Amino acid sequence: MTGHDELDVLALREQLVAPNGPYAALDVVASTGSTNADLLAAVRDGAADRTVLLADTQTGGRGRRDRQWVSPPGTGVYLSVLLRPSAVPAARLGTLGMVAGLALVHAAKEVAGVAATLKWPNDLMIDGAKCAGILSEATPDGAAQAVVVGIGVNVRALDEDIPAGPGGLPATSLEQAGSTAGRTAFAAGWLRAFVELEAAWRLSDGDVERSGVLTGYREACGTIGQRVRAELPDGSAHLGVAVDVDTDGRLLIKLDDGTATPLAAGDVVHLKNEA
Repeated sequence: MTGHDELDVLALREQLVAPNGPYAALDVVASTGSTNADLLAAVRDGAADRTVLLADTQTGGRGRRDRQWVSPPGTGVYLSVLLRPSAVPAARLGTLGMVAGLALVHAAKEVAGVAATLKWPNDLMIDGAKCAGILSEATPDGAAQAVVVGIGVNVRALDEDIPAGPGGLPATSLEQAGSTAGRTAFAAGWLRAFVELEAAWRLSDGDVERSGVLTGYREACGTIGQRVRAELPDGSAHLGVAVDVDTDGRLLIKLDDGTATPLAAGDVVHLKNEA
């Protein structure tokens, strides 16, 4: 790819927004703090189900646990989708991150021609480096049930000063993996894959097993079968082998003492060089 890779909002709308497509609205802004934060605010203003917002750059992009997501202009896909799955039980809304992750794997293969895997819970991995992340956020208690799902994808080659993630996880991009796909094409491909999987998830009342999402996620998850160190939010850690992902999206770890534990939140480091 050469030159500035512009996002083509007209092409995206023509392909994806009603009446030609499944989304209610799609906007592209030059810069914002966070597309997730913008759509969470739009929930209160009555924004429609399946509203999409993309940004050329974010000045306050966020990942899990309020970590910064670096969003250089003209290089990545930074987008969020507002969903109003009113019939889905609130306890299942968190599994939308699995839907988004599986859609990333599909788009990486179908649009970019790149084989990628998922590192639990929400990192898209290419050859041991992180290419994309996901942040899913539900509206605060008292608001009408809504969820904003955001992705940050490194499409073009990154500067060398991009910091490593938790556990020293290096960053990469689709272009560095050999892709020539542009940002508009990848955004469109992910939005198509996501809405197809999300529709099945919604029709199944958020049940990832019945919708088929869990089977696809397990197949794409490179964490399963790995020896891992799970770093918990309270500062403690578990060592063991990741053996499965359950219907709630939790990572099941067989600990070194022989017991098994489900992990709902935390950072997982793959320990490939340890016995």
